Amino acid sequence: MRVINIKQVEAFVLAAELGSFRRAGDLLNTTQPNISARIATLEGLLNRKLLDRDAGSVTLTPAGSALLGKARAVLSAVDDLLVAANEP
Repeated sequence: MRVINIKQVEAFVLAAELGSFRRAGDLLNTTQPNISARIATLEGLLNRKLLDRDAGSVTLTPAGSALLGKARAVLSAVDDLLVAANEP
């Protein structure tokens, strides 16, 4: 069974949007190697390369481009769940 966690999805979305594992790590209060590991694990679980790495910057692969919107939707659904849980 494949188990994807929110931290992996969040790392992918931020790295894609910011073009940098280091900058994504800074925003998530973690290290560049941790972001890289999260994304590598996600890529393994999905059996797709999501990002091309190049000397400190990253760009989306075609698979990454196709899945980025769905990853954003996952994060949005988690935010909606948290909001709903706090409603009376």
